[in-house]
Amino acid sequence: MFVSTAYAQTAAPAGGGGDMLVQFAPLILIFVVFYFLLIRPQQKKMKEHKAMLSAIRRGDRVVTGGGIIGVVTKVGTDDEITVEIAENVRVRCLRSTVNLVLAKTEPAGKSGGDAAPAAEGEAKPADTTATGGIGKLFGRK
Repeated sequence: MFVSTAYAQTAAPAGGGGDMLVQFAPLILIFVVFYFLLIRPQQKKMKEHKAMLSAIRRGDRVVTGGGIIGVVTKVGTDDEITVEIAENVRVRCLRSTVNLVLAKTEPAGKSGGDAAPAAEGEAKPADTTATGGIGKLFGRK
C-alpha cells in the first residue's frame, strides 16, 4: 500500500573531458592556493636563512637553536663555529643551529662614521652606552 515500485534509470551518456576538468578544478585551485600561501614563502624564508648562515663572520652576535646568545669568535672551514657565551667560555656548535644574527660586524675594508681616531688635542666624546636600562626608559642614550 505505501510501497511504490522502483524503476531503473537509464545510464547517462559518457560526457567527455569537460566534466573531468570541472571535477579536478577544486583540487587544482587548492594546490595553487597552497603553493602561493605556504610553499613559496617557506622556500623564500629558507633561502634567506641559508644566505644568513653563509654570511656569519667573527664578531657577530648570534642566537643558537637552544636560545644561547653569544659572539662568534671563530668560523671554521667546515660547518662548525665557535661561540663565546660568557667571558672565557667558548662553545663549538654547528653553523646550522644558528637561528638569528643579532648584530653583524662591519667588514674591515668599509669605513664607518667614527672610524678615524681623535687627534691628541681634541676632546673625546662621552661614552653614552653605559647608562643602562633606566636611562633608556627616560629617553637618555
